[in-house]
Order: sequence, then C-alpha cells, then structure tokens
Amino acid sequence: MRLSDFIRAEMEPILQQWQKFAKTIFTARYLTPPELLDHAKEILLAIADDLVQPQSKRQQVAKSKGHAPDAVQDTPAETHGVERHTTGFSIYDTISEFRALRASVISLWSKTTGTFTGDELEDLTRFNEAIDQAITESLSRYAIEQDMQTRLFSKILLVSPDPIYVLDLKGRFVFANRATTALLGLPEKLIIGKNAQELNLPFADKLQQQLQFVIKSKKTIRGELEYSFSGGQGNQFEYLLAPVFQDKHKVEVIVGISRDITERKIADEKIWHNANYDLLTGLANRRLLLERLEQQVKQALRSGITFAVLFIDLDGFKQVNDLAGHQAGDRLLCLVSERLNACVRDVDTVARIGGDEFTIIITGLKDQRHVSGVSQKILQELARPFEVFGQKVQIGGSIGISLFPDDASTPDELLRTADQAMYLAKKAGRNQVNFFKPSTTSAVK
Repeated sequence: MRLSDFIRAEMEPILQQWQKFAKTIFTARYLTPPELLDHAKEILLAIADDLVQPQSKRQQVAKSKGHAPDAVQDTPAETHGVERHTTGFSIYDTISEFRALRASVISLWSKTTGTFTGDELEDLTRFNEAIDQAITESLSRYAIEQDMQTRLFSKILLVSPDPIYVLDLKGRFVFANRATTALLGLPEKLIIGKNAQELNLPFADKLQQQLQFVIKSKKTIRGELEYSFSGGQGNQFEYLLAPVFQDKHKVEVIVGISRDITERKIADEKIWHNANYDLLTGLANRRLLLERLEQQVKQALRSGITFAVLFIDLDGFKQVNDLAGHQAGDRLLCLVSERLNACVRDVDTVARIGGDEFTIIITGLKDQRHVSGVSQKILQELARPFEVFGQKVQIGGSIGISLFPDDASTPDELLRTADQAMYLAKKAGRNQVNFFKPSTTSAVK
C-alpha cells in the first residue's frame, strides 16, 4: 500500500497513537482533543496530498533542506506554529509533536507493509522530507510570532506606568522596567543582579519569604506595601508576585508587578471617615458607635470586665442655638466635643449621635465609682462657661448610664437603657447623673 493511501485509511489509529504522546506535554493539558488533533490531521492530509504529486530532482533537494515554494495561504504547519506559540508551547514541545507524528506513521505503516522496497522507500524518503518541511514551516511562524510578541511585550513593559520586574530564584533582579528604576531612584545597571537586601530595602526579608512561598507553592500571591521609595512617589502600593514556569512545571523566574494606590487609599480613607465620623465635631457617629459597642460586648464576654455607656443630652443648648444662630450652635457643639474628649481616656469612645446628644463608652470598669467620677467631671466641664464668637455661653448636661451586662447585653439595648436613664436625670432637674434601674423603664412610660 502506498503511504499516501495508508495515511488516509489509517488516520484514526495514527492520531490515537500520537495523542498518547501529546498528553505528556504539560501545556497540552489545557487544550481540548480537537485543538490537539486537528492540526496533526491537517498536516498529515497535506503530506498525503504532496506524496502523490510529481516531484522534480530540484524540488526533492529543496525539500530535503526544509525549503518549499511559497504558498498562497498559510499551510497547516504554519497555522500550527502560530497557535502553538499562542497556547504557550515551547519550541521543544512543538518539534516533539512532529517527531511523535513521524514515529506514529512509520511504526504503524511498517507493521502493515513489512519490508520497505522500491516505491515504499521513495514514499518513506518523501514523507521524512515532508515532515522536515512541516517542522521548518511551523518553527518559522513560531519564531515570527515570538519575535513580534517579544517586541510588543518589550514596548508594553517599557511604557507601562506600573513598576514591572523579574526576579530569579534567589531574589535578584534580572529585569526592571523604567517605572521600576524611577521608583527605586536608581539606574538599571545598579539594580540588575542585586536583591532587595543589597538595595537596602527594609522589606527585603518579607519579600524573600514570599518569593520562597511562590517557588514552593507555584502560586501567585498578592499583597500591599507601605513604604516611601527614593523615587518620591506615593507610599502605598499593591503588588503581585507570579511564577513563570520552565518545562515540566518548574519555576524559572518570578514576575512582579506593583501599583501606586496612595490616592485610592486616601480616597477610601476619606470615604470611610465620612461614613463613620461626625462631619461637624469629628467624633464617632452612630454607625461607628454601634460597631465599637459590638466589639466591646465581645471583648467583655471574653475578659469578664464590664463597661458602661453614658448618654448625654445638653441642657440649654436649644436656647443658645435659637438666640445666637446655627453657626454659634455648631461652634458650641465643637467646644463641647473637646471638653468631653478631655474627660475620658484614649481607650474610651466619645460619639455624637445627633443634635445635642452625645454618647460615651467607658471601658475596663472594675466598679461604678470610676463611671460616677467621670460623669461628675463631665457635668463640671459642661457647667463652665463657653466662649462662642466672643460671648460667654452657659449650658449644662443630663447623663444617663447603662452598665453591661447588668442593664443590657446588646448595643441597641445599652443605648436604649442609657437614654431612658438620661430622661429621668433631665426630669429630676437637669445637670444630674442617673444610673439605669429596672424601674426606670416604667417611669419613662
């Protein structure tokens, strides 16, 4: 049987045997069977067609050297080279595919034919020449694609505003784009071949640990870094470290990409601050207060140390606001906030929850005397005259107190019981401190 007829008749067995090899290629595991098989089938059919075409001595010599007349359109082998490059095959893998294809055809044909003589030997010679020609076509297109990608990639790396760099397995720089050299404030020649420690970067030890993790786990990691580089840019960065593999899934180098996120961080912090703090006084607002109360409840349950919630309502504030105007009222609220902060520790929380109502969380209580002392100090500070736009202003305050867990066990209940206790303090004549009692609820109703 002529080889061209054999290839067409035994295409499926040939491809099945060839596919066993293809499955051993690491990159091939990402391809579907049709993506693997289609190229091999098209290449074999093109070779079968070529085998039945008359061939001059000159054409035979050209093919033996891997040369053939230029085709009007891409040959199956050229298409194969383009797509293998795109899917990440190495040159070795690409050549190995052709070698395996050659071996599959010849081994199966020899079992069918037996000893090669006459026409069979000529077919075998032409088949080997055709395979060599296909390898040449495939690798030529592979090289063209590789060169184009390299040029484009180099351009992208150079003009990228983000620092992009490549580190070897010991953490030494083997590539640094312009953004990286600008960030480090060093020319490329002083960066290449050195690691972060040799460049006196304070995060060198952490970087080395992360590189070892990437090498061992073969996984990409992401993180954030706060550092002021000598390049004079921002000081908040996010980064990515990704492994680049050799054949057989071995890490060759690690690619790093960084991005300056200072402005984004500032914007995020501003958004968070506006959402959690009172814009007028700068104190925590109701949202942050409830969050702090939730945290305090959990901590108290773990430690067994109680805490108190003070609900403060200003006495006489409405009159000042009505008579002197809203600007004076706003100024007075800011002055009140300063005095309340001065009455408590840094670990305590002072919040404005609306209008002239304030709330304070007193943490780490061993007994009620500390709460009573703080409350009396607050009343004394509120009773002292305030100077608002050159005028003396006199106000006072009423304070209700709720204790965890005796009076309430949730943030909402703590605020509610402290509010009820404050109501009775105001009802009792103002400038008073009142601890919540179970009878308080019925008295308020």
